[in-house]
Amino acid sequence: MAAHAEEPINEQAVANIYSGMRSEITQIYSKITELEMEVSEHSLVINAIQPLDPARRCYRMIGGVLVERTIKEVLPAVLRNKEGIEEVIARLNEALEKKKKEISDFEAKYKIRIRKPDAEVKEEGGRKEGSAQGVLVGPAGSNE
Repeated sequence: MAAHAEEPINEQAVANIYSGMRSEITQIYSKITELEMEVSEHSLVINAIQPLDPARRCYRMIGGVLVERTIKEVLPAVLRNKEGIEEVIARLNEALEKKKKEISDFEAKYKIRIRKPDAEVKEEGGRKEGSAQGVLVGPAGSNE
């Protein structure tokens, strides 16, 4: 927003600002997609461990370290993490709407027309490996 507080000097400056705004939107879309994948992974884990015996052993990856816990200890943490990620997604969606309105206003102000549809926006869904926390449930009947 602050990048174009002053009036752009020429067409090239307008194009640069516009390009930066579109890049920000692409980054927000990418982050939302990444976080939605994490919510999906959390849901899979929750659905897998919820019906199991709460005293059953399971393993959880925390900061790159595999720790042994019980389902009773792990399930609330996974649920909290999922809720937190969903809140971040909601905030990113709000930011995305603001940014879309900002870019729309900018297009109207400078009479910007897009020549061809931008298909690359949807293709960038790259995800950082190793950023998720995993849960591994031990075999049934091995509560030693």
